[in-house]
Formats: sequence, structure tokens, C-alpha cells
Amino acid sequence: MRLADLPIRVVFFDAAGTLFHVRGSVAEIYLRYAIEFGFQEKPDSLVAIKEAFSRAFREAPPPVFAVTEAAQLKQSERMWWFDIVHNVFYRVGMFERFDDFFDYVFEVFENPASWELYPETIATLTDLKRRGLELGIVSNFDSRVFTVLRGLGLAGFFDTVTISSLAQAAKPAARIFHLALDKHAADPEEALHVGDSMRDDVEGAMGAGLQAVLLDREGKYSETGGRCIRTLNEVLDLLDRRD
Repeated sequence: MRLADLPIRVVFFDAAGTLFHVRGSVAEIYLRYAIEFGFQEKPDSLVAIKEAFSRAFREAPPPVFAVTEAAQLKQSERMWWFDIVHNVFYRVGMFERFDDFFDYVFEVFENPASWELYPETIATLTDLKRRGLELGIVSNFDSRVFTVLRGLGLAGFFDTVTISSLAQAAKPAARIFHLALDKHAADPEEALHVGDSMRDDVEGAMGAGLQAVLLDREGKYSETGGRCIRTLNEVLDLLDRRD
């Protein structure tokens, strides 16, 4: 069924990798600062770090914590990331000042200057708001996302932000999508979710009863089991298309 034929009144977006991206790459940033803190670089270090991060994320538990108090929650988020990064450098080469390195780089990713908007992000969000649609974020990013959203000028576009650590549920679990829907008093068929992960965004959202669109900027997927776009502004076309 075409999106234009559905009663869509809420559009949810993933955050990192969908609305904005790291300047450079995650692995490049970790390698650069690791070297400053004493890591001994090898010719294959960048590739090794990328591969180690992929493995660490696969092996890690979801970023869901049994605490609600703000300070405890931030500490839990920090420890979750510490375990990820420690896992990575345990595989590629540990170094004496690792703890100092982690403290520094954790703050780097909270700095909006470390992130960059995709060129069409602002125009797309502006157009959707003009159409009277409610907008929300559903993300597995931790609470640092609020600082990033403010710094990038995105916070004012969104009526709600639902993140895994606060929701005590992480994509692709249906619970995080249902909690986001509740904030809008919306039924699943009234919502569309847009994100760059087949598993977390498309399969997760569709499993929760929402419509879903995969943002596939590099054209990796020919068959998605759903809708696929290359840039965010194509969401507008999907909402308008009636042929």
C-alpha cells in the first residue's frame, strides 16, 4: 500500500547515520585519539579497529539498563561504552593510558562539532513540519544525543525523542516503538519510521506495526521487503506519490 493512501500523522527518524553522521569515521576518530594517548599504530590498525567494533557491537548486550535516576543512567551508558571500546582495544592492542583515552573520546562524541548534518536534513524536516506532521526520534543513541541535537539545530523540529536507555528497550524491540507511539497518542498505522538499519529500523518498526522506510545512501540493498530511499527528501515523494 502507498504511504500517500495511509493516515500517516507521525514520522519517526533514527538519529546517527540518518539525520547526521560523524565527521570522518568512528574508527578514524578512535584511532587518532588512541595514538595521542600512547597506542602503537600498525599498518592495519584502522581496518582492525573497524572489524573489532563490528564484532564488539554484535556481542554486546542492548543498551538497556535497570536504573532510572539520571546520574546512575549516565554512568550505566558510560560503562556500556567503556566495555565496547575496551573490547575493541583488547583485540587490536591495549595501552597504558587507555582509561584517560576513553574519558576523552567519550566526550568527543558528545560534542556537536564531531557530527555533521546530511545536506537535506533541515529542508526535509522543515517541509514535514509545514505539512502538519508530528516528528519524533527513535534511537539507540544514549543521552548524549540531546546535546548533539541542540548543537546541530535539530532539537526544535522534534516533538519527542525516545532513546533506548530512557525507554529501557532498544531497537529492534517493539517496545521502544510502542513507547514512542504512546507519546503521540498514535496507532502504529499512523506512523512511519525512517532509518539506515535494516534490522533495527525497518524490521523493528514493521514488527511493531509501523510503516518503515530504509535510508540506503550507498545503494547496498536491492530488495528491502519494504520501501527504500537514497536521501531523506525522498520521504516527501513517498508521502505524495499516488500513482
